[in-house]
Amino acid sequence: MSMTPREIVTELDKYIIGQDEAKKAVAIALRNRYRRSRLPKELRDEITPKNIIMKGPTGVGKTEIARRLAKLVGAPFIKIEATKYTEVGYVGRDVESMVRDLVSVAVRLVKDEKLHEVEKRAQKAVDDKLLKVISDELVKQGLNVPLAEIEENYRCGKYDDMNVEVSIVEKAQQFDFMPEFEGMNISTMIGGIFPPRRKTRKMSVLHAKECLMEDESDKLIDNESVHQEAIRRAEEEGIIFIDEMDKIIGKGSQSGPDVSREGVQRDILPIVEGSTVSTKYGNVKTDFILFIAAGAFHVSKIEDMIPELQGRFPIRVELNSLTKADFVKILSTPKNAITLQYASLLKVDNIDLEFTDDALDEIAMIAEYQNENMENLGARRLHTIMEKLLEDVSFNANGEYPLSKVIIDRAYVQNIFGKHNKNSDLKKYII
Repeated sequence: MSMTPREIVTELDKYIIGQDEAKKAVAIALRNRYRRSRLPKELRDEITPKNIIMKGPTGVGKTEIARRLAKLVGAPFIKIEATKYTEVGYVGRDVESMVRDLVSVAVRLVKDEKLHEVEKRAQKAVDDKLLKVISDELVKQGLNVPLAEIEENYRCGKYDDMNVEVSIVEKAQQFDFMPEFEGMNISTMIGGIFPPRRKTRKMSVLHAKECLMEDESDKLIDNESVHQEAIRRAEEEGIIFIDEMDKIIGKGSQSGPDVSREGVQRDILPIVEGSTVSTKYGNVKTDFILFIAAGAFHVSKIEDMIPELQGRFPIRVELNSLTKADFVKILSTPKNAITLQYASLLKVDNIDLEFTDDALDEIAMIAEYQNENMENLGARRLHTIMEKLLEDVSFNANGEYPLSKVIIDRAYVQNIFGKHNKNSDLKKYII
């Protein structure tokens, strides 16, 4: 991935409004990965990622920046909550499971790529099998149909609803109650003792295409190479986003829950600074995984983290609360703007929804007012407002009438919320 930091920020701008400092930080971190990959191996092994910690209220784009960054380069990415982990010795998930989860994501990414590579070969094998099965089924029914006609009908989907018998691989039974010890999944081990069994099942041709496609694709893919490539990507390109970091930071108390919180920090430390984690796909080194931590830090501060962990997040970025101008841009600028989402949803029921500029200005003003006088939800406040605003339109739209144009202007917004009563009861829309 040879995009420059400026190009990366431009791509992020298509989905995220403002927060230029955070975008710049993650763009530089991503570009440094490319720079590192071009260095000789001896020097490359000496350069580790500069982890980032983001501070800012909810709904300002912390998670979205990291998620879009990973999607941009196709890197393995997971978002985890720091509060779900417990100190070693307590009941709960250990911090090493975040690395196992990352590798599982990498395996899915690589396998999807391999499936795409063998798709044509697998499809041909599936077609050949189904044509023979369909031909045999027609003979059983006493129909003498030329092979050329069968092929033509098959391509056109005329046999999709025909029930046929096909032999497929029976999936190994998974034991969900079995735990994972030191990266060894007991369920997988038990399932792998016996060779896969084949089972004859009766199903529609359409369903048979899906089942056989999975079987034939698996035959053409070398799982061992998939796992090796997945581990390499997780180690070299993986991104772990640790949210709610402020929730595992105490105020220095030597008793109560603060002790366990500091224990989680100490457990996370070796993962962030570089260690080897055993997974069911093989050992994974965490030295070059990029960690992005985030939190609101209303009560605790970044400086309250244990010093060793603070040092592993050298880049600190503060994200700003959203203003009225930001809300206007969020409503109109991004490729996935919330107004476009609602317009697309209602178009299914023949409603052509249009927002005027003064309506967007009014919505933005309400969002800013609500965030200042109630809980600050950031951009998520817009979902609350839009649900209230379009409640009647969504309820009455049923698709039975011709395409109708509905224009949302300032007067409509004020009629719903009231000119002065911007503090309308929106609690039922907040999850």
